[in-house]
Formats: sequence, C-alpha cells, structure tokens
Amino acid sequence: MRAAIVTGAGTGIGAAVARRLAADGFGVVLTGRRREPLEQVAGEAGAETAVVTGDVGDPSTADALVAAARERWGGVDAVVLNAGIGESRPAGEETAEGWDAVLRTNLDGAFLVARAALPALVERRGALVAVASVNAMRAGPGWAAYCTSKAGLVMLAQTIANDYGPYGVRSNAVCPGWVRTPMGDDDMDELARQRGVDRDEAYRLAHEHVPLRRPASAEEVAAVVSFLVSDAASYVSGAAIPVDGGSAVVDVSGTAWATAR
Repeated sequence: MRAAIVTGAGTGIGAAVARRLAADGFGVVLTGRRREPLEQVAGEAGAETAVVTGDVGDPSTADALVAAARERWGGVDAVVLNAGIGESRPAGEETAEGWDAVLRTNLDGAFLVARAALPALVERRGALVAVASVNAMRAGPGWAAYCTSKAGLVMLAQTIANDYGPYGVRSNAVCPGWVRTPMGDDDMDELARQRGVDRDEAYRLAHEHVPLRRPASAEEVAAVVSFLVSDAASYVSGAAIPVDGGSAVVDVSGTAWATAR
C-alpha cells in the first residue's frame, strides 16, 4: 500500500487532504498537536491510518512520522506539508517571539519533516506537496511573518524539486487563497467585527474582486493535492499552483473599474 504523511491534519485543509488521500488508497499518517481532532479525522478516513501527535518544529516529531509510515506500510510515497499558523503583524510591529513562532511552524517545521522523509521518498520515487498560500506571491495586509514563511515554503519545495528530481522525487506547492476553514473563519470574524457585518458578508467583501467571487472549500484544495501526488502528475515538479479563484491574476489598480456580476 502507498503511504502518505500529512501534517496539520486535524482540521481544515489538512483534514480534507487526509480524507482524500485515504479515499485514493493511501495509508495516511496524520499529525498535529492535539490528538482528539486527529483521531476524529482518522475515524472518518478509515482503518488505514496512524496518528502521531507532536510539534512539527521538533525534529523528533519528524522522525516519528517517518518511522510510523515505515513500520505500518514499509515506506513513504507522499508527504504533504500543511501545518501552519496565521498570527502575524506588520514588520515594524512584530516581535521577535511572534516572528519565530510563525517561521518555526510554517517553515522550519516543513523543512524538518521534508528532511526526515526525503530518504524514504527517494526509495519509492515519491512526491512532496507544500501547502503554501497565495500570500507566497502577494503581500497581505499586516502579515509580514506569515507571507514570508509561505514564500519560503514555496522555495523549499522548489529546491527539493531541483535537488531530488534526479532521484525520482517530485516536489510542488499549492497556493490557496481564502478557504472556509476554522482559520479562515477566525479571520473573517475579525473582518466582520471591523465592518459591522456577519461572517458570510465578510467572505463576500473579501471576494468582491476575486474572479470566482467566493472562497474555496478545503476539499477543493485537497483535490489539487491529490492530483499532485498521483501518477497523473508524473511530469509536474517545481510548480507553485494557485488555488485562489483567480485572485492572483487581478490587477488591483483596475478594481476601481470592476462591476459586480
């Protein structure tokens, strides 16, 4: 059986990816900091799962993930680097501790898991997918640490594609825009508070100039991840694929001319 590791698998995109890969026939190692949501997702995904709790910023967690996949399924065929946090401020207002916390989870943790898994991926000519963000390519307001971490995550995936492609490993990044997840809902609740509206109206406001005029579902992002780790993407490597409803192609200076459709 093929085996996949999914970090940040307890909620949101990570949970959707874990369920999708299990449906695709992978045995899945799920990891996150809280065991209860991981166990719930594992139950939804099916019997061929293993749960490892831990902090991806701790090298021992990365080693434990690879060991679990090897023990249960003999190796690793796919790694999805999804664990991330969104707390951030403008650079001039960020603290050293806040910066370190975001980079430690979003980038350092991804590096540690990738590094631990690469020998196993080489053995099975596997695939890695980093779940970055459209903010890897476009600056968000007051999100210095977050945007920087996601830009670094894309480059991490691309360096792996370059360095390990000769050994048969493919590595790509997906760059979602807003996704209706608990993290996205929290941000929209803050926007709703600022604007005096409800959450749904906040999502509408945030997508007023996004071509598809709506956020993604976690399952839509998971479908792209599923493609990238599949044989259907056997010649796709080093890509950073927006899953953002078209927002990255919009000329923001032209939105003054936009009309609702």
